[in-house]
Amino acid sequence: MRSIVFILIAGLIALLAVGCAKPPKYGTEWQLTLGDGQQSVWAVAPAINLSGQPNIDPLLQADLLYQQLQQVKGLTVVPVNRVAEIYASLGLQKVQSVEQATLVCDLLGVEALVVPTITIYDPYNPPKVGAALQVFIKPGSYNRSTSVDPHGLARMASPGQTESLPQNPDFEQTVGMFDAANGTVRERLWSYAAGRNDPMGPLGRKEYLMSMDRYCGFVYHELITALIESPRLKKPVATDSKR
Repeated sequence: MRSIVFILIAGLIALLAVGCAKPPKYGTEWQLTLGDGQQSVWAVAPAINLSGQPNIDPLLQADLLYQQLQQVKGLTVVPVNRVAEIYASLGLQKVQSVEQATLVCDLLGVEALVVPTITIYDPYNPPKVGAALQVFIKPGSYNRSTSVDPHGLARMASPGQTESLPQNPDFEQTVGMFDAANGTVRERLWSYAAGRNDPMGPLGRKEYLMSMDRYCGFVYHELITALIESPRLKKPVATDSKR
């Protein structure tokens, strides 16, 4: 009888201890801000797949990038479906020149067009993604012609047989390779996951290794960070976000 009472008391104490225990706290993620305080409007184009993996959805990748850009203070971002509509109206599958990108920006009424490219895509744990972002900024002096041939613009922008590519192209680009087997990449992934995952969830931060969409979100966040720190674009300021 005493042993039963002891077990009941021990169980009650354990339940009270669990009830009094504080749940794990959410972390606080770092947030990027476009540093001059002015609002800019960008658009996201469908992703270009150069990885050789046929199962990559260009619209899904563009949407993942859109979600990350939307979190940058100072940026208003036009979603990919509107860009796809402009592509269709111009008969374009992808932007092949600065002139084409400028035309798309003008038709959308935005200041810049962001074009993501996937070069490596390995979804198996540990995941691996190679990607690039190109930002085409519409010149302030641009005046659209009443009759524009987007395919003609692409041909005009292509160098001839005896010409070299321009040394200072009229766009900004950042490229990265993110292999989660690399210790440095994983440290940055855990830092990114802080505040973005449920600490009570069954996987915790490891969900970013199991979900390719979440891992790609991390990749785009890293590329955006490098991109808007470039001299041609406004430098971001890292601040603690308030939940």
